[in-house]
Amino acid sequence: MIVKEVHAKTILSKSKVQDYTINPYIGCQHACTYCHARFIKRFTGHKEEWGEFVDVKVNAPSLLALEIRKKKRGRVWVSGLCDPYQPLEKKYEVTRKCLEILSRHNWPVTVQTKSPLVLRDTDLLKNSDNIEVTITITTADEKIRQIFEPNASSITQRLDALEKLHSAGIKNSLMIAPILPLAEDLVKKASGKVDRVILDRMNYHYADWVYRKHGLEYARDEKFFEQKKTELVDALKKEGIPYRPLF
Repeated sequence: MIVKEVHAKTILSKSKVQDYTINPYIGCQHACTYCHARFIKRFTGHKEEWGEFVDVKVNAPSLLALEIRKKKRGRVWVSGLCDPYQPLEKKYEVTRKCLEILSRHNWPVTVQTKSPLVLRDTDLLKNSDNIEVTITITTADEKIRQIFEPNASSITQRLDALEKLHSAGIKNSLMIAPILPLAEDLVKKASGKVDRVILDRMNYHYADWVYRKHGLEYARDEKFFEQKKTELVDALKKEGIPYRPLF
């Protein structure tokens, strides 16, 4: 793993998902096989494989402190091109420092992660009604999780994090995306632990080789996604969990 400390030119960027996005890091230690953020290498010049490099934007908090005073208030997505709570965050605390600034200015925030490290910042998260934490889980089967997300936290750890956030009164959501085999079994496991569930399919092809290698090509088919959407929605309705399909 090659880790570099870098100085960004800007940190609060316009986003198509929310009003703004903040990416405290370039690259991600989780190295999920399907990650759409791999495209960033075309612009950053990194030659290393995805998951083998991370640039830490050490000046992100100081930049944010300046930019937040100049820009119109809006919802911030933390983050779109990396996991803001990947292991390096434990050392650098760039995400935490940015959240402190956003919270101080009462900006609405959506945090998206696969890591229980987000629980470290419970003190910040529970002090605002404008913060939602989204934890991504793609399947209820640990063997499938290890195929696609070998360096991310376990399914049990993520479900436990959702439950602890919920118990702390922090608005949370489970994002099942991309939908992988046995995703429908997540619904019962998440019942009573989440405020809502977001569903999305696979919309990119970085992991096509993984599907082929493990005989899972069927799970890339349009029929698979429509079937899983139906199964998930039926299960969510049965459990009384609010949901939002993105496809």
